[in-house]
Amino acid sequence: MTHTIERLGHHGDGIAAGPIFVARTLPGEVITGEVTGNRITAPRIVTPSANRVTPPCRHYNTCGGCALQHASDAFVADWKVGVVVSALAAQGITAPINGPATSPPNSRRRATLSARRTKKGAMVGFHGRASDTISAIDDCHLLHPAIMAGLPACEALTVAGASRKGELALTVTASESGLDIAALGGKDLDQPLRTTLAGIADRHDLARLTWEDELIAGARPPVQSFGAAKVAPPPGAFLQATAHGQQALTEAVIRAVGPAKQVIDLFAGSGTFALPLARTAEVHAVEGERAMMDALDQGWRGATGLKRVSCETRDLFRRPMLPDELNRYAAIVIDPPRAGAEAQTAEIARSTVPVVAAVSCNPTTFARDAKLLCDAGFTLDWVAVVDQFRWSPHVEVAARFSRKHVTNRQHGKNA
Repeated sequence: MTHTIERLGHHGDGIAAGPIFVARTLPGEVITGEVTGNRITAPRIVTPSANRVTPPCRHYNTCGGCALQHASDAFVADWKVGVVVSALAAQGITAPINGPATSPPNSRRRATLSARRTKKGAMVGFHGRASDTISAIDDCHLLHPAIMAGLPACEALTVAGASRKGELALTVTASESGLDIAALGGKDLDQPLRTTLAGIADRHDLARLTWEDELIAGARPPVQSFGAAKVAPPPGAFLQATAHGQQALTEAVIRAVGPAKQVIDLFAGSGTFALPLARTAEVHAVEGERAMMDALDQGWRGATGLKRVSCETRDLFRRPMLPDELNRYAAIVIDPPRAGAEAQTAEIARSTVPVVAAVSCNPTTFARDAKLLCDAGFTLDWVAVVDQFRWSPHVEVAARFSRKHVTNRQHGKNA
């Protein structure tokens, strides 16, 4: 029996009538294969799509790190824009869409790798699709060259610190001063293990190594550039996946904020947007993790030519900023986690702030929150699509909301 793939789902799987889900297929393809439940796990392509290409990476068939290498770049770009358009349409919203800005191969500067001890040493890589098996990634086309060069360090850490049956999670970040590795799931830290791990960090010239959130070695701060500031985010802290993607999102946020001189940055992280904005505006940064606020503040104090950046540690899910607090500012930047920020967005909708720059890694929750703003009188002026998770189904957006009729003495004039 044959099946025709009708569309791709949000996880990148092909979907045939039923629905039947078939990984690594494309719309229009005719396939055969045994159906188990609602999936075909080993499809045979009878009629391939014109958009099908040979995957560039030799690990693609076994590795779960990428999901769309079998599709042309043009197809993936159109599909990701379509995901955003569909999410907005589901909320009754239309807007001009720009992009996508797609990060190049071998640019992923941060990844969480899985690692296990083996009889011959260690295996470090990504899990296979829907599998506990770790796939080798020695020819990975996704990761930054600095991370690839650090795989021997990851293997050494695994041999030294992973239990026989356990699995390490190694968050590896390429910083401007060397690799930053944060390990979770390893052996309990005692003095002999601490000494061994510190020796590995020294031999492999790691900028920083933490083990279960405890600092083992810190040869130098693992800094990232956020505008004119150099910031060392805390171990494992959020960071945009590629420098290219960070730049694209930052440019969109700056364009959305425009000439505003007082800006509040919600879910500010370690200053991805707050610090570049401080070149022309005073910024109040709000984030739930104190360590990230401390890193932002230290980065700001070490930079020159920036306007004032103040920091506030606050759980915006439990204590969203209220309208009277927001109304002190001429523009709001908001970059919440994947779940979005429904409660905080509702308070923004009740405020009189005329401009909102919104960043999101989830088009569905972005569209849900966008509807709250649009229902309150905002216009969605434009959406910029950013694809920094190349060959994956993930999509990010930056957008500008404005309302023209708002007058507020803090904003100076009609916005």
